[in-house]
Amino acid sequence: MRLDLCTWPEVEAYLQGSNGVIVPTGSTEQHGPIGLIGTDSLCAQDIAEGAGALCGAMVAPVIGYTPAPFNMAFPGTLSVSAETFGQVVGEVIDGLVQHGFRHVYILNAHGANLEPLQAATGSKPAAVRIRSWWDFTPVNALRRDYYGDWEGMHATPSEVAITQYRHRVVEAQDLDPPEKLSARYVRDHAGDRHGAPDAHRARFPDGRVGSHSGLATPQQGRALFDAATKAVAEDYAAFLETPASGS
Repeated sequence: MRLDLCTWPEVEAYLQGSNGVIVPTGSTEQHGPIGLIGTDSLCAQDIAEGAGALCGAMVAPVIGYTPAPFNMAFPGTLSVSAETFGQVVGEVIDGLVQHGFRHVYILNAHGANLEPLQAATGSKPAAVRIRSWWDFTPVNALRRDYYGDWEGMHATPSEVAITQYRHRVVEAQDLDPPEKLSARYVRDHAGDRHGAPDAHRARFPDGRVGSHSGLATPQQGRALFDAATKAVAEDYAAFLETPASGS
C-alpha cells in the first residue's frame, strides 16, 4: 500500500499492526538514448511497491530529486546538491518517526545517493536500513547472465529492461555497443563519481557509461523485477525483527 494513496485513518490503522515503511530513492536524469529520464525513480518505486505487496509494507512516495550533477549537460536531468538531498531525506524520516514509524527501509536506485543517505540516517531514533535494488544475489545473477560486462555503470540494460516491462519501450534501430570501460575506470568512478557535465557528455556523448542498454528486453525486465521484489520483501521482513533503536 502506498502512503500517498492512503487516507490518514488508513495510515493510523496500519501503525496499529506495523511500524515499518519502505522509502524509495531514485533520480531524475538522462539514461541514454532509450532509457527514460525517470528510470531510477521508476525502478525504486515499482520494486518497492511490488515488495510491499508481497510483505504487507507501507511504501512512501519516491524521493526523485537527487544528486546527478555530472549529467546536467543532457536535457531533462534535474540535480540537487548532496546536502539538499540529505536534508530532505532526514526531514522525511523525522516526519515518519513522529507518526510512529520505527523501521525505515530505504530502497535506493541511484549510486550517487548512497553517501548522502548514509550521512543523513546515521543518528535517527529509528532503525534504518539502506539497500539498492541490485544488492541481492538473485538479481545480480540475472544481470551477469543477461549482460555480463555490458551491464556497465550508467543507463544499464537491467534498469532499462525493468522500465520496458513496467512502463514503455523506446525503439532504437541498431544501437551500437558503447565504449568498453576499463577495470580502473569502474573502480575510480564507482558511486557515480563522474566529472564536470560538459566533459562527461564529451566522453560519453549518448549518455551511456559502459552500458549496452540495447540488450534490454521487457521479458528480462520482468524476471529482474520479480527477483528484486522477492529479495526486497524477504530482506524487509528480516529487518523488522531488528531493534528499533538502531540498524
